[in-house]
Amino acid sequence: MTKNFSVLLFAVMLCSFSGMTAQTDIPQKKDLKIDAANKINDNEKPSEGTSLNIPSVVEDRPQVDFDIAKRNPVKMIDDRELVQAGAGMKIDPKVGPVQPKEGTKQHFPDMYMGDVKNNGKFVGIVCRDHENVDGDRIKIYVNGDVVDPNILLTGSFKGVNVDLKKGFNRVDFEALNTGTSAPNTAQVNVYDDKGELIYANKWLLSEGSKATLIITKEED
Repeated sequence: MTKNFSVLLFAVMLCSFSGMTAQTDIPQKKDLKIDAANKINDNEKPSEGTSLNIPSVVEDRPQVDFDIAKRNPVKMIDDRELVQAGAGMKIDPKVGPVQPKEGTKQHFPDMYMGDVKNNGKFVGIVCRDHENVDGDRIKIYVNGDVVDPNILLTGSFKGVNVDLKKGFNRVDFEALNTGTSAPNTAQVNVYDDKGELIYANKWLLSEGSKATLIITKEED
């Protein structure tokens, strides 16, 4: 009997639990009421606002005058009291550009001055500015070696003695500047070991250009 009672009790509890589940699963019905946010009155006249006057880009074409001669230019500054630049400047006649030398407007490249033969032990090479003395400076090379790095050319001759070796002796005169009046100008004289003049010439060089002279010694 105890077994039958237990089965009966289990059946009653199962039915109760099923009933509760059924009741909770069924949704409750609730009426949904929707009111209009802004009610519209069909009998009311709409309010009349300010109308927009939009010009027509097709029909209306404004007249634009592009004739510059008819317009007054806009001036950003008052030029009634302006004067030409440098109008009040007084220039000292001693200051200013020097009269240009011959060939100022062109470039003077390297110059080959020819060759001379001499069998002495040495030669004397001297230079001077044969134009206006304006600060021309030169550098002298012998066979690629610098024998005088900076000679200022004046109205008097100055230079160096060069020992000669058998064969070709190349002497280069490089223009270090063009002074205050281009180009670099000089007269060069070459004397033998007895003091006799054996060669004379002149050059016109731009800055950085070289004048080259070859002295040939055929025997010792």
